[in-house]
Amino acid sequence: MVLNLIKQIIPLRHPLIRKTLSAKFYTGSLYEPDYLETGKSKFPLLPTINIQIKGYDYSVLECYQTFMSKLADIMQIDVDNSWALPPQELKIQRYKTGTTAVISEYNLKIYERHIQMSEVSSIKSSILIRALEASLPQGVILNVDVFDPATEQKRYVPDKELLDLKSTLDTLKNKA
Repeated sequence: MVLNLIKQIIPLRHPLIRKTLSAKFYTGSLYEPDYLETGKSKFPLLPTINIQIKGYDYSVLECYQTFMSKLADIMQIDVDNSWALPPQELKIQRYKTGTTAVISEYNLKIYERHIQMSEVSSIKSSILIRALEASLPQGVILNVDVFDPATEQKRYVPDKELLDLKSTLDTLKNKA
């Protein structure tokens, strides 16, 4: 329609002008409308990514997770899901040299958080990762990986009573 108006105003006798104008105003294929191509990203999209942070200090980890969510929001990246895992408890003992006598004993907890993002363009993801690495607090470990469903299964704590009932049900089936 626009091309027809331009043709009426400017006579298109020169083949170079005719080619550039038709290429400029017509972008879709013959059988598909133009608006289907406008919503697609020009840059490749990454699969669902999982950003994992680990640290010994609970409050630092919580603040950094909040910062990560705000940064993703500013960059217009949608955060699909975020969750915390139960802390891992470590018992560390220091021994006297050459003996089995314990000098000191430490109980450490490692806290872990995950943030899941999908359909992130490759350009935005590289900028996000560089910004996260630059602002990483001391003692916090950052890991960016493709999302694995087994990672999400770790967050669900098994119900002990339900497992006990299932085991008793299995034993009753085996006896019968």
